[in-house]
Amino acid sequence: MLDIQPAAIPDVKILTPRRVDDERGFFSEVYNRRMFEEAALDVEFVQDNHSLTIEAGTIRGLHFQGPPFGQSKLVRVARGSILDVAVDLRRSSPTFGRHVAVELSASNWHQLLVPVGFAHGFCSLEPNTEVLYKVTNYYSAAHDHGVAFDDPDLGIEWPIPHSDAILSEKDRKLLRLAELPAYFD
Repeated sequence: MLDIQPAAIPDVKILTPRRVDDERGFFSEVYNRRMFEEAALDVEFVQDNHSLTIEAGTIRGLHFQGPPFGQSKLVRVARGSILDVAVDLRRSSPTFGRHVAVELSASNWHQLLVPVGFAHGFCSLEPNTEVLYKVTNYYSAAHDHGVAFDDPDLGIEWPIPHSDAILSEKDRKLLRLAELPAYFD
């Protein structure tokens, strides 16, 4: 069983797979292609990614791959918690430039389905947070892009002051939304 709820931008979905707990721990079928098909979620994943973020207050993103290597992502947390953010980059969308921010954690068991045409990133809320995500296209360095996490035009309320964010060197140099080419029309 899979509970599916639309996020603030309806093309982004919050999924919660059934979890069975007992004295041994738990069991959960976190992805089942048949359930996705029955729910009319037309995605075919080709790669699984796993990241460990050591320090709370680390921001990864906002990343995306441009066409023809755009990716939908199914994001979940195995340990710890994150504020997960998806920004609509589809120029023709009525929600262009708007974002969804959802807490994903090992305890709430939510997943976020982020479609092609969105930038994605997260802020770790706890030390040693592990994030796993499936993607629908293979990684292409030539198509790897991003948007600055602190772009004021996005209005994202991160859980830490921008000056305290731990970022990669790559993420410090990302463009603002207004500077991006129209990757997704």
